[in-house]
Formats: sequence, C-alpha cells, structure tokens
Amino acid sequence: MQLLMALFAGLIFGLGLIVSGMTDPSKVTGFLDLAGAWDPSLAFVMGGAIGMGLIASRLARSRSKALLGGPMQLPTARQIDRRLVLGGLTFGVGWGLAGYCPGPVLASLATGGNKPMIFTLAMLVGMGIFEVLERRAQSTAEKTA
Repeated sequence: MQLLMALFAGLIFGLGLIVSGMTDPSKVTGFLDLAGAWDPSLAFVMGGAIGMGLIASRLARSRSKALLGGPMQLPTARQIDRRLVLGGLTFGVGWGLAGYCPGPVLASLATGGNKPMIFTLAMLVGMGIFEVLERRAQSTAEKTA
C-alpha cells in the first residue's frame, strides 16, 4: 500500500509540475531574469507550494504516526551550517543555469528530448561523486577517531 501511495503522490506532483509549466526551463530562467523579460508566474507556484507545505507540516507535527500507519520521521536539524549553505548555492546555480531541478526534470523525461536526459545524467553523476566523497570523509573520520 505504501508503494502505491508513493506512486500516486509522485504522479500528482509530476502532473502539477507539468500543468504549472515548471517542466519548461524557459519558464524558470524567465523567472530568474530580473533585468530582462521577467516572468513572475513561478512566484505564484512557489507561494502555493509553500502554503501547502506549511499546512502539511502543521498537520504532520501533530501526529505520531503517518496516514498509512508508519512512524512520523520529521527533520530534526535546525542549524544553518556550511554544508547547507554550499548545497543551497550549488543547487541554485545549477537551477539557474539549466532551468531544471530534480522534480521537474524527472517529469520532463516523460516528454522526451535530450536536455532532460543530459541533465538527469549529470545529476546522477553529481550524486555519485557526492556519495564517494562522503564515504571517503567518513572513512577518514573513523580512522582518526
């Protein structure tokens, strides 16, 4: 049942990205082009997403179990550290340059085309490099401890 619900949620999310136009990189770069032909429509999509996220977060915090019976697993970190800032900057630069972020690019794969496939491949390579570096750092930390 959990897998089916995850699939359903993913399909709804992807459909929302397609309907809102967020799978079109020119829509994203138009939003980020403050000095040119600025397209404010992404701000409304973001506002709606933030509003829904706030409501869902409030409801989740008041529960001890998820809707399907599993334990609630909410983030506990509250600290803004170097890793968070650098990760956010890296994400933002990549988003601004390519016009894609992970959710919309996966939805864009359904439409075909080379750009979503190239971005997805680059994203997977970047995730792999991160994993290798992270494991190496953990191994080094364990050896020195």
